[in-house]
Amino acid sequence: MDITRRDLVFKSVGMAACAPVSAFGPSLAKEETAEKEGAKMFFKLYPVGRVQKKDKTVTLKIFDKYADALKGLDGFSHVWVLYWFDKNDTPQKRSILQVHPRGNRENPLTGVFACRAPVRPNLIALSLCRILSVKAAIVQIDKIDAFDDTPILDLKPYIAGIDSPTKDVRLPNWLKR
Repeated sequence: MDITRRDLVFKSVGMAACAPVSAFGPSLAKEETAEKEGAKMFFKLYPVGRVQKKDKTVTLKIFDKYADALKGLDGFSHVWVLYWFDKNDTPQKRSILQVHPRGNRENPLTGVFACRAPVRPNLIALSLCRILSVKAAIVQIDKIDAFDDTPILDLKPYIAGIDSPTKDVRLPNWLKR
């Protein structure tokens, strides 16, 4: 199947807009199948800030236009930080669907939806962070598994009764080791 320059340009733009289907895959047949399954949607994500790491200090620098959204966050001890694995964003890495968790070949081959691998179809990351302070548009946290300048997508307060189930929690054997 021939691909036109117009197709390549428009499909590339779709990829940049967080399209769930990559135009750069080995064949267009997969893409056509995915489109038939309803994956022809696009989502626009706008960073609300950036992770800043200097020496041992870790802060979430929220852009000024979103600073008002921090009101009340200082009443919480922890925050869920959703961010984008931007330094991992390649069509090849987005197509990896199974890994050995934690990069350990002794762990069984597992689907990326069943582990916390940084390679996945959409590179959304999630970390629970302890809040040290909230001042103006700066949230100082204890640590985060993100690089300096990583784009932040959203913040959500940790709420114990909602975010921590106490009954019927099940974990696979590889995680119990």
